[in-house]
Amino acid sequence: MTKQVNLLDFDVDGLVDWFAEQGEKPFRARQVLRWLHRFGVSDFEQMTDVAKSLRARLGEVACVRTPEVARDSVSADGTRKWLLDVGQGNAVETVFIPETNRGTLCVSSQAGCALDCAFCSTGKQGFNRNLSAAEIIGQLWLANRLLGATADGERVISNVVMMGMGEPLANLDNVLVALRLMLDDHAYGLSRRRVTVSTSGIVPAMDRLRDACPVALAVSLHAPNDALRDQLVPINQKYPLKELLAACNRYLVAAPRDFVTFEYVMLDGVNDLDTHAHELVAIAREVPCKYNLIPFNPFPNSPFRRSPSERIRRFAGILQDAGIVATTRKTRGDDVDAACGQLAGQVKDKTRRTQTLHFTGTPRS
Repeated sequence: MTKQVNLLDFDVDGLVDWFAEQGEKPFRARQVLRWLHRFGVSDFEQMTDVAKSLRARLGEVACVRTPEVARDSVSADGTRKWLLDVGQGNAVETVFIPETNRGTLCVSSQAGCALDCAFCSTGKQGFNRNLSAAEIIGQLWLANRLLGATADGERVISNVVMMGMGEPLANLDNVLVALRLMLDDHAYGLSRRRVTVSTSGIVPAMDRLRDACPVALAVSLHAPNDALRDQLVPINQKYPLKELLAACNRYLVAAPRDFVTFEYVMLDGVNDLDTHAHELVAIAREVPCKYNLIPFNPFPNSPFRRSPSERIRRFAGILQDAGIVATTRKTRGDDVDAACGQLAGQVKDKTRRTQTLHFTGTPRS
């Protein structure tokens, strides 16, 4: 029996090529793409403007398959988190954050994460594998359906952030397919400004993303100097700040926004001192940016604590007084472990990690 091809694995070019292999013309690919993504249809028989003979053929050789929902949790603030089964004992998490003027979906790109950032719950679970393009875009496909989106109704999901489990740029080939679908007018039709990829700083992949599909860029900075960042964000040992900041400036040449967002988790006594804020001011003179300060969200066995609110306000004030845009992220969904840095899912770790975390800085008593 021929293995069925999951059509969610293809962007429009991939679908055109696949349909050509089936002896079909390119317009058929665009027809089916609209049914799949704009209308959220998984049953080929419902694709009424597609020839009956082709619908029957698709039923034999193709399928539309997304991860299965293992758990659906809703926070008191309306944040909704899905635990999605991606097979072989692995599950990833996807989060929808409703706000007054927009709805943001936080999408995962890997089962686990190999980068092991010191303050991140996902990284502490280890890494199993990259998600396929279908598993990535399937999160958006599934969320639209579960949230009741319709093709002719108001957009429920207006923004997508690749900030869920995993490092998107470590799975760039599959992420690019998903990004192209998010932007495609035959699919989800999102603007480049409303799709954000977050990275810990894989410099060569940042250049590839800029050339292939430049969307808004967020960089997980979390420390203002190499000595501290080496400990908090280990990829810095391979791509130190000088190289990272140069890559940010190269990215901005093609980016839809004229700034990079630097994500900065606030860790009590570790990276939240006035001296650290002044170092961030110096970085902002090198790269057009805004800072998004993130109160640390605790998870079991973490050695860190959240910076006190007054400390975060003072820290932000130093940046703002220097003329830099600095916002403090509102914590959402922490009662269902859906807040930034808390996504963990279920991961069958293949990394066999033995390293122990050491960091400079002393949390306040």
